[in-house]
Amino acid sequence: MTKLALFDLDNTLLACDSDYEWGQFLVERGVLGQEEYEAQNAAFYEQYKAGTLDIHEFLGFALRPLAEHRPEDLERWHAEFMTVRIRPAMSAAAKALVRRHLAAGDLCAVVTATNSFVAGPIGREFGVPHLVATEPERIDGRFTGRVAGVPCFKDGKIAHLETWLAGAGHRLQEFAQSTFYSDSHNDLPLLERVTHPVAVDPDQVLAAEAGRRGWPVISLR
Repeated sequence: MTKLALFDLDNTLLACDSDYEWGQFLVERGVLGQEEYEAQNAAFYEQYKAGTLDIHEFLGFALRPLAEHRPEDLERWHAEFMTVRIRPAMSAAAKALVRRHLAAGDLCAVVTATNSFVAGPIGREFGVPHLVATEPERIDGRFTGRVAGVPCFKDGKIAHLETWLAGAGHRLQEFAQSTFYSDSHNDLPLLERVTHPVAVDPDQVLAAEAGRRGWPVISLR
């Protein structure tokens, strides 16, 4: 039976948070005003790390730039973002981990709270064939600034994963081995559901949980 390998993206495969870095990149390019955006971006990131983030409030903030600009401009900026912010944060160890799972024939997916516009090209750059992410709503090819469905965050990651697996004719329970790599205590709901949870460069809360439960802890930095 095929094994399942799931990868959190931000601060797991990547040595940065792509959502946060995307906002900072747009500030640096003058797309977003520094004073109005930068402090709020930093505040949301601290709330995420503390486990107090209101995901709907954050997504209202994070998706607004997508709605305010033309898709062709967004694509051009994202290509530059990949070069200056993302590729330098892709470690050799993270790339090798993905390659090992792909070579073993495992069913591989990035499972991330980051929206699919930001996360999709990053997952493809790693060679991961599937993406399970928060979906920004589009109407007539333009982003609306709203979320389509449930955010892929905390318990929402399980809901998104189960929907994706069902579409592929699978259920999580059928995999004799399912592995999820994550750095964050926000991912404890999904870590508890797989057969092989792995803490990757974990935050303090996840490190403590991993130690208590005997989960493996690795570094990709």
